[in-house]
Amino acid sequence: MSRWFLLLLVSLGAVPAAAQDPVRVGIDYRPGIRPRIVILPAAAGLDSARAILARDLDYADRFEVVVLPPGDPASTPLIAGQAAAAVNYELYRTLSASWAIQLERASAGMAMTVRLHDLTADVVRRDTTLAIDISGAGEGRMDLHRLSDDLAGWISGQRGIAATRLLYVERGTQRIHRVDSDGHGVVPMSPGGATALSPTWSPDATKFAYGVLGDDGQSPIVIQDVVGGARRTVPTTGGGGNHITPAFSPDGASLAFTRLTEQGSAIFRADVARMCCVERLTATRYPANLSPTWSPDGRRIAFVSDRSGVPQIYVMSADGTDQELMVPFDFGATGASYAPDWSPDGTRLVFHRDVSGAPQLFVYVVGSRQVKQLTSQGRNEDPAWAPDSRHIVYISDRTGRRQLHVIDLETARVRQVSTPGIARLPAWSPSLGGSR
Repeated sequence: MSRWFLLLLVSLGAVPAAAQDPVRVGIDYRPGIRPRIVILPAAAGLDSARAILARDLDYADRFEVVVLPPGDPASTPLIAGQAAAAVNYELYRTLSASWAIQLERASAGMAMTVRLHDLTADVVRRDTTLAIDISGAGEGRMDLHRLSDDLAGWISGQRGIAATRLLYVERGTQRIHRVDSDGHGVVPMSPGGATALSPTWSPDATKFAYGVLGDDGQSPIVIQDVVGGARRTVPTTGGGGNHITPAFSPDGASLAFTRLTEQGSAIFRADVARMCCVERLTATRYPANLSPTWSPDGRRIAFVSDRSGVPQIYVMSADGTDQELMVPFDFGATGASYAPDWSPDGTRLVFHRDVSGAPQLFVYVVGSRQVKQLTSQGRNEDPAWAPDSRHIVYISDRTGRRQLHVIDLETARVRQVSTPGIARLPAWSPSLGGSR
């Protein structure tokens, strides 16, 4: 492997250097106005479920969550829509709360009843009984995440992001790992003994694609099933260069990726629905054409190119035509730009850019062509959007070692998603569950 190629992989983070439709009821949600939700005390055995729901709603960053301690007066079960004289709504309103969530063990086996109380109207807006593992273990935890997202949708009209997962590469083992969006349930996904690069989710979250750096210096791109782990190699990517930064098209039928050779790098597209028909989208005369990311409508691809001298973000049509600079230069105030990711709603790109020798996160607004810096503390890189186009996962060393962090663009809140080892190259899944 040439020194040029090794340096290029390091700069990309590809090798180590030195993570029922929403129904709007009651109030309207507006940015900056966060409804306060009270999580009512629950019967014995529901502590785990209550804690998971409270944390999920907190992490949605759309609400202020108040968890009442044990010993609060019990609430009487009610019928949906019925006036709730047995619940002390007036007391809870003194907490400036608009909503209350009540959990109750159902009579039959592993089941739980969930009630959403509208404190402004003194009624129950939702009354649902679910067959669920109330311990929050295994896939029962994901069921609770889905319930959290439903609750967020019922209150605000916008589902939450709890029922999602993150992929990342662990630097020590070089394997891809999976973790729930709240940091629980770390599971290795790619085979041991192989260096995995640049994981990305399929649009339906049933598969993920990644590069595999072999002992011979070659790296094919592999598509792996999430359940069962069956793997398929993308055609023509098994030799003749190294292949990294794959990205599925929004319909899942195509995969764009980068091929690296001694002559330079180019972006290609393969038909992965039929596992055939690879075509080149960019020229190889530039040393760097990297990191493709699709617009949500599938019509355009943003990517990194150094054709102007310093790696910056360009855009082209999905067939490779109409290539042009996308993110404006800042005339030397910062350096190279890398790792763009197009938001699911199509309005923004997030990427990292060198600032005084350290990578920092930036957001580019497509409509206004404005660029905003998001981070400044430590090294922050390799961002990826959550399905709500509001949260971003990225890698930061601000707490001492490289870990997954999540930033909320509306409140600027940052939280760490801790992993056992050093994390790299995160990807955020689409939602993993429909509404109830």
